[in-house]
Amino acid sequence: MACIGIFDSGSGGLSVLKEILKVLPSEKYIYFSDDAYCPYGGRSREYIIDRSLKIVKALVDKGAQAIVVACNTATGAAIQILRENWPDMPIIGMEPAIKPAVALSKKAVVGVLATESTLHSDKYISTRDRYAKGVKVVEHAGEGFVELVESVRLEGPEVEAVVKKSLEPLLEAGVDVIVLGCTHYPFLLPVMKSVAGPGVQFVDPAPSVARHLKELLESAGFSLGDTGFSIEIKSSGSDETARRLYESII
Repeated sequence: MACIGIFDSGSGGLSVLKEILKVLPSEKYIYFSDDAYCPYGGRSREYIIDRSLKIVKALVDKGAQAIVVACNTATGAAIQILRENWPDMPIIGMEPAIKPAVALSKKAVVGVLATESTLHSDKYISTRDRYAKGVKVVEHAGEGFVELVESVRLEGPEVEAVVKKSLEPLLEAGVDVIVLGCTHYPFLLPVMKSVAGPGVQFVDPAPSVARHLKELLESAGFSLGDTGFSIEIKSSGSDETARRLYESII
């Protein structure tokens, strides 16, 4: 059995855990929500690196043998430094899902919904420039999305109004595929689908991250699924949001 540490700026990374459990249902998990410092979207790169290093050290000290950076912003800012500090440990982050979105788009117009920090990260920009040649990419920040999820407000007129405000620039630009560039956003996917209508597809990178994690653990020689599932949820603030959202995904 592998002990897998997962962290996010808050509870959004539970959307990634949901996909991981589909392919690795019998491992030990430690989930850390850094909600006392959430959101990361407006933080400096140096700040995010510092938080990420502290969190990974704490997870490793608790027995984590692999790390999932279930946060697009932290991945963009810190994953290379994390890998340099723990070179022998599998560390996987969120991949901007530009390539599959481009393949799905019939109009060659793709939308990306993410935090400002992610949209300005070197990792996102290099991925976009590599895979989106000949395709128009329309980018927008999901304003207020993280705050909605962290307060477990996932439906209703207020949520719909917030979602509509951020989706409108993408829809007006004619996108037919939208990349979800923040792990909080899948919790709002039912509302986003309702606002966007049937002509727009959404791409969540979490399933491919889950498959890649399994491949990494297998190639590293871990014996998977031997002794049963367990999860420990920790937080830098209150555990309540993470526990409520976790209950919604199991």
